[in-house]
Parts: sequence; structure tokens; C-alpha cells
Amino acid sequence: MDTLLVIIFVVAYAAIAFEHPLKINKSVPALIGAGLLWTIYAMYTGHVGEQLNETLASTAQIAFFLMGAMTIVEVVDAHDGFDVITDRIKTTQMTTLLWLIGFVTFFLSAVLDNLTTTIVMMAVSRKLLAQRDDRLFFAGIIIIAANAGGAWSPIGDVTTTMLWIGGQITALAIIKGVFIPSLINMIVPLLVVSYMFRGKLVISPVKTEESHLQSQTSSFEKNFMFYTGIGLLCMVPIFKTLTHLPPFMGILFALGILWLAGDLIHRHKEEGEKQYLTLGAALQRIDMSSLVFFIGILLAVATLEHSHILTALAQWLDRSVGSQTMIVTIFGLVSAIVDNVPLVAASMGMYSLADYPADSFLWEFLAYAAGTGGSILIIGSAAGVAAMGIEKIEFFWYVKKISPLALIGYLGGALAYIALV
Repeated sequence: MDTLLVIIFVVAYAAIAFEHPLKINKSVPALIGAGLLWTIYAMYTGHVGEQLNETLASTAQIAFFLMGAMTIVEVVDAHDGFDVITDRIKTTQMTTLLWLIGFVTFFLSAVLDNLTTTIVMMAVSRKLLAQRDDRLFFAGIIIIAANAGGAWSPIGDVTTTMLWIGGQITALAIIKGVFIPSLINMIVPLLVVSYMFRGKLVISPVKTEESHLQSQTSSFEKNFMFYTGIGLLCMVPIFKTLTHLPPFMGILFALGILWLAGDLIHRHKEEGEKQYLTLGAALQRIDMSSLVFFIGILLAVATLEHSHILTALAQWLDRSVGSQTMIVTIFGLVSAIVDNVPLVAASMGMYSLADYPADSFLWEFLAYAAGTGGSILIIGSAAGVAAMGIEKIEFFWYVKKISPLALIGYLGGALAYIALV
């Protein structure tokens, strides 16, 4: 049975990794793999009810959390709330703009998530830069900064959220432990690109009359929804700490508050005028295929955990490689080729909390490695894939121009974390 489970998982994993050449959405192999793995596991063992219920409970928590966070961000975006950021960026120096974009991305990603932040900041760069060659390098920095910013925050990256919800890390400890390495991960590539852009001036796009068309929302509504939405997202870790309730309860509570706020400020508008701005409409626009993928891959990995295959793999790695530092560093490099969600899910099944308690070296370093290693290749993270689609970035251009920067940033941050422990 174990061999069959491994073969199915590897095939599904390969299909996820080669999503783009195969032109098959990664949710497809994730769901089919989960269905086959649980079917075979059930047929061989005969009793899976309790195990499946336990897996479903942990998977649903992540799915509900992501759904709530994505909806809040979508509502803020619908109100043009992110104009609060773009309207404040005014500089003529390319290097100054680069550092501004990098740091805004880094900190915004910690509050939102790396995928959403990348989409927002790519839109910002298109408003600020006319030349595509400039935007491509900015896109590379945005990907690196978004992934680095997500790694040190419990709500900034799906993998960090998984570790947080699973009890492997706590909010304050991950911020204290991984913030400096993540910052170094971003600053090293920033320094190199800044040197390349030294003395260069920003060439802004020519504004047309269409850009001056009246907005669907007022200045008050933009500011109110931006600060309320970001404020509520920031309150989720505090809510968990104070109440000891799981994070998905905090995010759903926040979603309810924002929904109420939105309905109140739009209560005097006509139905057609406010339809696009409602949370009901935002729920229809969130990326459900990503949610389905996370559910599928987490369910698939759970079968390897319950069948003790992951435990055996952990023991083999300990015997073969020995160094925990080297094992986690390899995981980070592998996450540039394959999705970091199944990698972290597998790691959570490989190492128990009894042997490696919350906030231990393994979990914190894993949060850093899995969160930032994906920047090394453009297909290695959701942020990279999003940027690739928005700016039509060629895979091999990224490998040639950005991958070496992301790699030295990744290794620099890893060395910093090891030195600080």
C-alpha cells in the first residue's frame, strides 16, 4: 500500500509542478490525488472515519481563514482603497522608488499575503513606470519582497499560516525570529538592482483623460475601507492571543464587522450603484481555484501522514543528511521548483510537536526557507506566477536576471537566521 500511495502522490505532485507546460490547473491533480489516496487508504485499512474527520477539521480551518482574508482584501480593492498607497508615492529617482516599492511590498505582504500584495504592487508599478524593462526588474523585487515579507508574519504567507494554525509557531516568536533574516533576504537583491539603476530617472506613463474619470467611490470611502480592512487583518493575531480561539474565527469575525461597515456607508445608494462594492460581490471574485487546490493538497498529504510514510522519510533524512539546518535549507531550494504548500504540509507530518515543540529551530527556519525559497524561480511561488501573468515575464529572463539575486538573498537570510539563533 505504501508504495502505491507514494507513486500516486509523486505523479500528482509532478502534475502540480508542471502546471504551465501541461496547461492543466494545479487544483485538478490535487483533487484527483486526494480522492485516489484516501480511497486506497480506506480500502487497505478499513477504518478511516476518525482520521478523515481530524484532517477535515484542520483543513477547513485554513480554507475558512484564506476565504475570509481574500474577501477582505477584495472589498478594499473594490473601493480603490489601495490608492491610499499609490497616491503617496512621488519621486523622480529610480533607486528611491525601488526602495519605496520594496519596503511597502515587504510590510504590506506581512499584513495581507504575498499573492495579494504582488497583484497590488504590480498595479502600482504600472501606474508609476512607463518602460517595460524597468517594470520587469521592479517585478522581480516585488516578488522577492512579497515572499520575504510573508515569511515573518503569521498571516503573510499560506505556509506560515499553516504552521501558525497547526501550533508549530506562535505569532510573536515568528516575528522576532524571522524578521531580520527576511529583511536581509530582500535588502541584498535591492542593493544590487539599486546599483544597476544608479542615476536613472523615473519615466512615468502619460496620463490620459480616461484616468481622470470620476471614481466609483468617494475619498472617505477609499480611506475608510482601506484602514478598516487593514486594521481588522492586523487584529486577527491579537484576537487569537487574547481568546485562544483558532485564527479562522478571528478572520470570520473581522469579515462580519467589515460587511456591516460596508452596508452602513452604502445604505443610501441605489442597489445597482453599490452592487460591485458589497462583500457578497467580493465573495464571487475571490480566487476559489486556489482555495480548492489548498484543500486538495492538504487532504492528499494527510494520507501520507496517517500511513506513517512521512515519519519514515524524516528518519531517512536524519540518517542520510543528519544536519537539520541542511535539510530545511534543501526544502527551501526545492520550493523554488514545486509548490511550498505541499512541502510544508509534508514537513508538518514528518516531524511531531512532541519531538519539535512550538517555536523550535526547525519550525521557524522552515517558515523562512519555504516562504522565501520560492522566489528563486518565477514558478516557485504564487507571487511569481501572478507577476508572470500580469507583466508577461519570460521564464528564462527571470532565471538569468532575478534568480541569482533571489538565491543570494535566500542564502544571506538563511545564514543570518543560523547566526542569530
